[in-house]
Amino acid sequence: MKKRYPGRRKGLFFDNFIPKPQAFLGASLSLANLQAFMQKELMHRLLHHLGFALLPTLAATLFAKPDHPNFVLIFADDMGYGDAGCFGSKDIRTPRIDRMAKEGMRFTSFYAQPICGPSRAALMTGCQPMRVAERGNVKNVHPVLHDKEITIAEVLKTKGYATACFGKWDLARHAQSGFFMDLFPTRQGFDYFFGTPTSNDSVVNLYRNEKLIEPKTNMAPLTKRYTDEAIAFMKKNKGAPFFVYVPHTMPHTRLDATAQFKGKSKRGLYGDVIEEIDFNVGRILDAVEKMGLSKNTYVLFTSDNGPWLIKNKNHQDGSLARDHGGSAGPLRSGKVSTFEGGVRVPTVLWGPDRVPAGATCNKIASTLDILPTFAALAKAEVPKDRVIDGEDVTHLFHGKFDQANPQKTFYYYLRVHLQAVRQGKWKLHLPRQEKQPGTAPFLVNRHIAPMDRVGFEKPFLIDLGEDLGETTNVAEQHPQVVKKLLALAQEIRDDLGDFDQVGKNMRFFDVIGERPPQPPVPQVRDIQRPRKPKPGGNQ
Repeated sequence: MKKRYPGRRKGLFFDNFIPKPQAFLGASLSLANLQAFMQKELMHRLLHHLGFALLPTLAATLFAKPDHPNFVLIFADDMGYGDAGCFGSKDIRTPRIDRMAKEGMRFTSFYAQPICGPSRAALMTGCQPMRVAERGNVKNVHPVLHDKEITIAEVLKTKGYATACFGKWDLARHAQSGFFMDLFPTRQGFDYFFGTPTSNDSVVNLYRNEKLIEPKTNMAPLTKRYTDEAIAFMKKNKGAPFFVYVPHTMPHTRLDATAQFKGKSKRGLYGDVIEEIDFNVGRILDAVEKMGLSKNTYVLFTSDNGPWLIKNKNHQDGSLARDHGGSAGPLRSGKVSTFEGGVRVPTVLWGPDRVPAGATCNKIASTLDILPTFAALAKAEVPKDRVIDGEDVTHLFHGKFDQANPQKTFYYYLRVHLQAVRQGKWKLHLPRQEKQPGTAPFLVNRHIAPMDRVGFEKPFLIDLGEDLGETTNVAEQHPQVVKKLLALAQEIRDDLGDFDQVGKNMRFFDVIGERPPQPPVPQVRDIQRPRKPKPGGNQ
């Protein structure tokens, strides 16, 4: 299966393009030509009086292409649902994200995946991570994206978009070295890359395009540096439509912040980091407005999964100042969990004159929907030669909530294990063991609180309208709902698969002959490895 979407190998910028007034002099006086000529004449007169210093801003404003809006996607790493003021935080200040929500839309049922890599695979392809093909046909904890998968950047480039990624990639192997360069952003549709291959678990090796520029770089200024580079790219390419992807390294641990923010929040270092992210979100919004692009730009802020609770003392919810983890607010659990706290993420959309100000969307949406939605807004074609799980939710972006799909369903996978199904207000946890097959290396899931390391002997039905904390099983009161959701679960198993079966539409581009009977995963290993014996101790 060939990749049909263009992508430039090197990080090259589009040249700014401003049509010259002479181009209109010989044109016939159709309505369109007359309008264009009048725009040009207006610009000429304005420049005569105001000076040519305003040329870039005026050009961007007057000649914006409504069919090719700009997109800025800001992707925090491990930020919890309850870590922004507009989502209930009382001790972390996020004035710019809050202002985004006031001027735009807050999504209260927006979903990602339980952990970093799968979320990025879903975002880039519009597909469930279970569906996407991986190099070597192995379903890794963090997907190694197959080069025949088509990314959102490649889709947008068919419409002439300048594309760039600033931050954490995590789709070429979950490692700071020894990754696959042909799976780097610059080979997957992005013109420019400034960032790091994966998480900052220990170090960050910083790259510009495909060149390592700073091994083991200082993490403290990364949020600012990514933002600096993103703003520079937007300024360089304001004459063309652009897609700017900013997957921040923070607040994934190890945490760090600049001196401007360190020690300033009420929530310790974690709060400092979030407040610095918020400040830099504001810098991007200010840059968009200053360039005169606000009426033709969508800015979407979200997170890749719920908060990392393992760093909290006794797995608390992040309320202690010394804690390094986040808060899921009213939601249960956090990262690496299919309870709501692990996958429902804070999401805000900004787009003046298109996104209704102060709106709240409670309809189901997810990172899966970003590719088809951006494609629709850009008048680009979604790949037709493969199943795409996401849906075009342009209607939600524009506040037309009555057009929402009442049958829209979200499926909760942990690695290759289907664990829950949601449709409308109903969420069904499927029967599962406490140590679930297909979730290794999370068989002993120390990432989440002990009370959330649970199995279910029978279907566990939640009314999310009444029980965000997922405490009460109402299955006996609603047997028809259970029956319906169980049927949906079986449908997705047949289509996509589960730990014990391969779905008919799971992609294996490199398979020759029969497809595997179950998802191929690396050898199961117990994360509780035996400790090395101390010298002189018992062997």
